[in-house]
This record gives sequence, C-alpha cells and structure tokens, in this order.
Amino acid sequence: MTRVARKKMHKSIRDVKRSSRTRARVKDLDQIHEDIAKTLATTSSTELQPNAMASTELDPDLPGLGQFYCIHCAKYFISQPAMDVHLASKPHKKRVKVLKEVPYTQEEAEAAVGLRSAKSSKPAKMNVDEPSTLFADLNK
Repeated sequence: MTRVARKKMHKSIRDVKRSSRTRARVKDLDQIHEDIAKTLATTSSTELQPNAMASTELDPDLPGLGQFYCIHCAKYFISQPAMDVHLASKPHKKRVKVLKEVPYTQEEAEAAVGLRSAKSSKPAKMNVDEPSTLFADLNK
C-alpha cells in the first residue's frame, strides 16, 4: 500500500500571499507631487526642505509625534538621527530622483492611447466600423 499524496499548499505563490496581506500602502507618486506643490505654494522658498510638511501640533498617534516627516517618501520618523539616516539612504535618493520627473497629465495619457490628438483638445474620432483602420498603425 502506498502513501496518499499530500495536497499542495499555496506556499510559494506570491500573488496569493500578497492578496491576503493587510498592509498600509504608501502614497503614489502623483499624490506626493501634489503634496510637494502644496508645500511649495505655502512657503516662500523654491527649494523643498525635508521637514517641510511637519506639523506644528504634536500628534501622539504618529511616530516622533509627527515632527520628523520625509515628504518625498511620505514617512514619519521617530527622531532626527533616524531621519538623517533615511535621508542618506539609497531608497530615499532613488525616490527623489523619480520625483524630479514631471508627472503625466490626463491629456497626455489620453493622447497616448489615441482618445485625443496631442495638438487639439477635441477627442479624436475612431472609425470602429472599418476594421482595417483600427490596426493601420500596426501594419506600418
């Protein structure tokens, strides 16, 4: 008599693990760009300080009472030395480099898909009835 094979568990499937994980998500890049724009609009300087969005009120729910905040990474830190270590880290420098790029606008996205032409603000007309015109760009 032989052993019955065990059922396989979803041990090594990454998607199953990620979907069941409950984790606080970080802000998206466009949300961080909006925060940076708001901060630059309220301050008189053109250069962004790392602690620019730190609130003046102490919040006991946040790490470091909300005093040490990195606007580029949208993270709070316990103390100034912890924030200094973060500012010198590779992930922070990568995030700053990514944030230097100008974010895409909705008009640029629609123009890339073909919903709008890049020159005008009117929607581009697509002839759905004629199948040869739908894929004309791919045949070139």
